[in-house]
Amino acid sequence: MKKILIFGMTEIAGGMESFIMNYYRNIDKTLFHFDFLCNTYNKIAYEEELVNYGSKIFKFTARIKNYFKYKRELNDFFRIHAKEYDCIWVNVCSLANIDYLKLAKKYGIKKRIIHSHNSQNMDSFTRGILHKINRFIIEKYATDFFACTKEAAIWFYKKQIINKVKIIKNAIDLKKYKFNNENRNKIRNAFNLENDFVIGNVGRLHFQKNQTFILNIFKEFLKKYNNAKLVLVGEGEDEIKLKQKVSLLGIENNCLFVGNQNNIEQWLSAFDVFLFPSLFEGLPISLLEAQANGIPILASSDISKEVKINDNYICYSLKESPINWTKKLIYIKENLKRISYDNLFKLFDLYGFDIKIEVKKIEKILMG
Repeated sequence: MKKILIFGMTEIAGGMESFIMNYYRNIDKTLFHFDFLCNTYNKIAYEEELVNYGSKIFKFTARIKNYFKYKRELNDFFRIHAKEYDCIWVNVCSLANIDYLKLAKKYGIKKRIIHSHNSQNMDSFTRGILHKINRFIIEKYATDFFACTKEAAIWFYKKQIINKVKIIKNAIDLKKYKFNNENRNKIRNAFNLENDFVIGNVGRLHFQKNQTFILNIFKEFLKKYNNAKLVLVGEGEDEIKLKQKVSLLGIENNCLFVGNQNNIEQWLSAFDVFLFPSLFEGLPISLLEAQANGIPILASSDISKEVKINDNYICYSLKESPINWTKKLIYIKENLKRISYDNLFKLFDLYGFDIKIEVKKIEKILMG
């Protein structure tokens, strides 16, 4: 059995965490075992499920909290445990910190994968500089190079190694996200949404996801449809700011902040449209999940075109005003419907986003 050490799980159940779990749930566990390295002592997303699979979760101090303690703990971990692993798989949104790969090489882990999950810098200016520096030395420490899209590969890696990069699809389990009318009624009844037109967004409450723009659109939308409700699923550093803006716009009675949810498939069935005007993305799993549900989608055209599968997925420019976005949203409400599961299954298979198929490719790579 191949033992794989995974870095990339955090306290928030975001897109990267969902990606890791989608592959771990579907991988052949008679051939592969995953353990997890996490730079937090807090509970991480899906921790109970990981423990139930028999995975070990190794926690250490975050570099930003105590640099010297972080260095000591990380070095001690690799010195003691590196010999137990055939591979380390580092999932990140930038190359600002490649210490895990450096220590994995130092202590003898032969296969060292770096995996790009984003196409722009979403961190501080300083981390952006570190990313640019490490682009030129990453080849010294990693043996395998992954990215979720071509755009993510181009931003992440220098030109000389682009031809070595493997595009690993952010594939999902289609059946899990299939539209379910019972789930729809369950959520809508629980949150008093039975007679409302529900606009939903799933994602970290963070400037990248552009929820401030969503609120501006929704304010305009309410002028025509005052029975509409906006549901924001997720947590993040912008939560207080967003709630303050909701109050300023006077739309408190129409907006729901429901936090992180472990039943996203039920929420998708409850939504009538999915609104996703992100400033940039790698390849957002939340959009794949929404498309697997068949729900009509209005999304930013700045997101990779590789994520668009369904005909009821509309791309629109962020250069357009909230008023024009509202017009597009009204068009979707009045003209577009959910897509049937039978049609979805064929499209996801065609575009390579069915986890049952894509996991086989990962298995071959990890087997070496």
